[in-house]
Amino acid sequence: MAQHDIVSPLPGTFYRRSSPDAAPFVEVGVEIEEGATVGLVEVMKQFSEIESTATGRVTEILAEDGDPVDAGQILMRVEE
Repeated sequence: MAQHDIVSPLPGTFYRRSSPDAAPFVEVGVEIEEGATVGLVEVMKQFSEIESTATGRVTEILAEDGDPVDAGQILMRVEE
């Protein structure tokens, strides 16, 4: 099985949920499809959806809700 990294395309603040009272987009152990929204990155009040580039099971989440992230930083890992 191949491991696939989902990375942030831009620097900003990473959010695991669409609003403070919403459930996280994904959790460890969840099966996701390619193109599924796994988080948001906010830059200057502009929110960009982060989509999975692989189909598989989320094995690791490396950025928490509200963490600052850099472009190219690994946000989570998916096992294909």
